[in-house]
Amino acid sequence: MAAKPIYKITFMNQGKVYEIYAQTVSHGGLFGFIEVEKLVFGARSSVVVDPSEERIQTEFSGVSRTYIPLHSVIRIDEVEKQGVSKITDADGGNVTQFPVPMYTPPGEGGGRGGAGDN
Repeated sequence: MAAKPIYKITFMNQGKVYEIYAQTVSHGGLFGFIEVEKLVFGARSSVVVDPSEERIQTEFSGVSRTYIPLHSVIRIDEVEKQGVSKITDADGGNVTQFPVPMYTPPGEGGGRGGAGDN
């Protein structure tokens, strides 16, 4: 592995699958969110411009840290080298976002056995 690990984070956002690379990933201080810092994008010095990477780079320009909802994360991989960040459509694929929240506050429904049931 490289001296500085690089993580590939794949997550759902508004019906699209985002794939980004970062140097730091943690559970962070916000409950239910993954904290992603030090986003890594390809160098802009190349002659060939990839429109999919250009789109995600524009969306995350000026972002030093982002918080991704835990239920939106598909997977996080530690990789040896950076790939191309991209946004793709989720339609017709085998990736589906979880339809229900992972945490329901006590006493707010959700069936039997919860802390809010009397």
